[in-house]
Amino acid sequence: MAFNALVVDKDAEGNTSSAIRQIEIADLPAGDVLVSVEYSTVNYKDGLCLGSGGGLVRAWPHVPGIDFAGVVEASEDPRYKPGDRVVLTGWRVGEVHWGGYAQKARVKADWLVPLPEALTTRQAMAVGTAGLTAMLAVMALETHGLTPGKGPVLVTGAAGGVGSVAVAILAKLGHDVAAVTGRPDTEAYLRGLGATQIVPRADLAETVKRPLESENWAGCVDAVGGAMLARVLGQMKYGASVAAVGLAGGAGLPATVIPFLLRGVNLLGIDSVMQPYANRVTAWQRIAADMPADKLEAMITPATLSDLPQLGRDILAGKVQGRTVVDVNA
Repeated sequence: MAFNALVVDKDAEGNTSSAIRQIEIADLPAGDVLVSVEYSTVNYKDGLCLGSGGGLVRAWPHVPGIDFAGVVEASEDPRYKPGDRVVLTGWRVGEVHWGGYAQKARVKADWLVPLPEALTTRQAMAVGTAGLTAMLAVMALETHGLTPGKGPVLVTGAAGGVGSVAVAILAKLGHDVAAVTGRPDTEAYLRGLGATQIVPRADLAETVKRPLESENWAGCVDAVGGAMLARVLGQMKYGASVAAVGLAGGAGLPATVIPFLLRGVNLLGIDSVMQPYANRVTAWQRIAADMPADKLEAMITPATLSDLPQLGRDILAGKVQGRTVVDVNA
């Protein structure tokens, strides 16, 4: 039986286009588990795959969508059976392998994670890769000694997907959260998520000649990178850590080693794409326990498959706030 999918294709001249098409299960790539997809979401990588040139896509035609949540329809792997609720993030699904912008997906069982009972599939996609990354960042900071009461925790790019979830989780855990944003109109949104301090992006946007400044932050979840990350490293408290999760401000790091040598600052790299299964399970369990449902709901902007081309352009332009949840069956 045919079903809907958002298919991206490229013509002989190299021009890309996207359209909702009817495809068959036989069209899906090989995999152990067939999933009836209920929700997906929109990430920066999705914007790249939907955009001009196709971004990270390697073969055409292609179904993007690096996240999805749904119910197992059929499985050749004993770990999953029909009716099981599952979530998928990472593993280059939506980039190399067909992804979640379709009503059905067929993937390897190793890529799936059982969805915690406390989360619906819609909530799972309100979290998505961005939220999983945020939770992994918080877990890494905790492993390196972050506890409530040590001082404010900085979140850069706070109004984006990773930042929004990080703010809400850190606030729920009892931290004083300082949210960095370049959009003054997001202040009420960020305070609603639990931020106690709003830091204008301009305050951290430029590097300074001094390698060390006042010790301001007990921890940081950084989604920006570039000059802002370099600046933040010089403002961390002694022994504090920065979890680096993104590069919205650039891949370069115009920093010195002084914060590492004189203050024992730690720079922690966070990857969610190839994260081992056990860590994913732990992170999703923590999300179910530590992500306030009301705060998560406040982040959500609903969307359908037909909205995705414009949403792809919007997220690349930095116009998306919070989390977009795509109902693939609407």
